[in-house]
Amino acid sequence: MHIAPVEKTQFTDNQSFLDQYKKHNRPVIFNNVCDDWPAKKKWTVDYLCNVVGDKQVPLYGGQEAKGHKHQHAHVAQMTFREFITELNNGNSKLRMFFYNILAQAPELMKDFYFPKIGLKMFTKLPALFFGGRGAKVQMHFDIDWADLLMFHFGGKKRVYLFAPDQEKYLYRVPYSYSSIFEIDIDKPDFERFPALQHATGYMAELAHGDTLYIPPGFWHYIVYDDMCFSMTLRALPRKPRHIFNFLYNVIYIRTADGLMRKFVGQSWNDKNRERAFTIGNRFAERA
Repeated sequence: MHIAPVEKTQFTDNQSFLDQYKKHNRPVIFNNVCDDWPAKKKWTVDYLCNVVGDKQVPLYGGQEAKGHKHQHAHVAQMTFREFITELNNGNSKLRMFFYNILAQAPELMKDFYFPKIGLKMFTKLPALFFGGRGAKVQMHFDIDWADLLMFHFGGKKRVYLFAPDQEKYLYRVPYSYSSIFEIDIDKPDFERFPALQHATGYMAELAHGDTLYIPPGFWHYIVYDDMCFSMTLRALPRKPRHIFNFLYNVIYIRTADGLMRKFVGQSWNDKNRERAFTIGNRFAERA
């Protein structure tokens, strides 16, 4: 496996971003995009507890969805303040995933603005992601094939990124947007997953105030080195191929998997895991 560091630089102007990064599907970290946001100074764990501490938040865990359970179903629900207490007590499994700020915490909208970066941002879905020290997020890609801007707050986090053409080495589970659950890109097991040795990707090290650009369709695996959080803004796909991928994922893949999990259950999951191993190992042999 070859992992290169993501370039970290300053944002200068829209055209440079479009020509150097967007056009070539290159991830990049900008360290100055949110410098003038109130959020850069205000958004701490204590501040969020004051604003949304008593609100219920759905939480996601560190276990694979089994049986009839939907692969993206949350595993627990508690107040945000209770969630933070769990993290402070060392819980590295529970994560807050895709918390819709506009719908759930509109008070936070005054603390940031949608950046003029050359992308037409979708303003209806600013989302927060929160995890404790040691938390890891399963390798996956976003089904909408959006351009993503990840604004990071608090401690350090690492994001491993792989372009869509590397999917053949990542053991994607059919009818999902994820790799086999046990894959740990931070500590890859090449004996069990030999195709991973041939994957080429990037690693972004994020600190407070950094903004990571993730191109459409990129796979990502996330490691929380500290308790921290990020907000993701997105620009929906505009290229015909990307729009097709978006619609195919949402209308067909998600629907088919949901129905099969509901009516068939674990045998459907097991069959797809076996296929993921077979396909991945086949590409390992060919590489």
